[in-house]
Amino acid sequence: MEYLIQNVTIVNEGKAFEGSVLISEGMIAKVVPAGEAFEAPSATVIDGRGKYLIPGIIDEHVHFREPGMTAKADIWSESRAAVAGGVTSVMEMPNTVPQTTTQALLEEKFELAAEKSMANYSFYLGATHDNLQEVSATDPAKVCGIKLFMGSSTGNMLVDDDSALKAIFQEAPCLIAAHCEEEEIIRNNTQHFQALVKEGSAQPTANLHPLIRTAEACYRSSAKAAELAAKTGARLHIMHISTQRELSLFSNNIALPDKKITAETCPHYLFFDDTDYDRLGFAIKCNPAIKTADDRQALREALDNGLIDTIGSDHAPHLREEKFTDNYFSAKSGFPSIQHTLPIMMRVAEETGLTLGQLVQRMCHNPAILYQIDRRGFIREGYHADLAIVDIHADWQITPDNLHYKCGWTPYVGQKVHALVTHTFVNGNLVFEDGEFHDEHRGERLAFRRS
Repeated sequence: MEYLIQNVTIVNEGKAFEGSVLISEGMIAKVVPAGEAFEAPSATVIDGRGKYLIPGIIDEHVHFREPGMTAKADIWSESRAAVAGGVTSVMEMPNTVPQTTTQALLEEKFELAAEKSMANYSFYLGATHDNLQEVSATDPAKVCGIKLFMGSSTGNMLVDDDSALKAIFQEAPCLIAAHCEEEEIIRNNTQHFQALVKEGSAQPTANLHPLIRTAEACYRSSAKAAELAAKTGARLHIMHISTQRELSLFSNNIALPDKKITAETCPHYLFFDDTDYDRLGFAIKCNPAIKTADDRQALREALDNGLIDTIGSDHAPHLREEKFTDNYFSAKSGFPSIQHTLPIMMRVAEETGLTLGQLVQRMCHNPAILYQIDRRGFIREGYHADLAIVDIHADWQITPDNLHYKCGWTPYVGQKVHALVTHTFVNGNLVFEDGEFHDEHRGERLAFRRS
């Protein structure tokens, strides 16, 4: 089916201009600036007057919980939430049940997604102490990357043996996406605060989280990963950067295609700080922990100056009863967020002076460049028609009634936002339109152009 999006402000590659985009056979057929004569008599016309057209968001960091934890979330439910937020491609993590640590299990996930996902998809292979052969067998043209947990998180896939780490960095055939927190520091801090809680001198509240999963734990692990990457030449992407100190490990003087060590952060590290634990409690408990207002400010500045390359949601649903307990040590870490990445980032932009074009660079262009995704992430003729129309002047509030997460909650409930996705196209299919889903469409497996 053909669509003509006209009278819309196109935001792409550092420019914003009024024009029209023709979608035909799943691809972007024409990009036409306003004033140029153009007709598409067979196309369904969508008037984008007063709205903005951006490339579909590429979320490199999601947990959709399937297989094995589908009471919390599944590929079908969370991909619907994704497209409602203008996210057209996702890369999903391996800490499911079973953990995705073999090529056979990886392909089973791809088969599930082909049946269920409304967004385009890829999956990380999880590295362990003893699956180097599986890591080495990964096809870089078909798989987004290798996920390495250098700090334990939901599902214990911790790799902390130096020889195993060195081998993974030497043998990984594609990008290594690393969760970096020093486990020894976390373990010692946990034991310390458990003892304090037991004796009654501390309370098991969410405020313990940044005291246990400290900035030092993050920096020490990230520095170790960066050192390994420098020594081995591995392509390293350190995920969910949460501290000011870690920023010293990255450069903004190298063009992204040539960078070997890159950084991601998440909306919650740019929006919340540790004073919000008093108000939101375990709802914002996540790994790494949300840190201080100074850390938040430094991350915002790094987003502006290019030290931070990408923004991923780290969408991580849990059931209410797993989150809202009365004890820090039993409350799960992580929360759902993919539907609200764009509106929350627009709030950050309002507070910092960041432009929509800068957000598009970090959320659409840079993930496509970094992961070398085939013909996605830009509004270019000949590229897949993954697009979102956004009304950045809409005033609306995030409420339980307008959530699409299977678990039915998010810490962003109650926030007033000003960016509303009205239309989402995946491979030229209109999958979301004015609050309604066209559920018959499915996304495609991402392909990668890697030498």
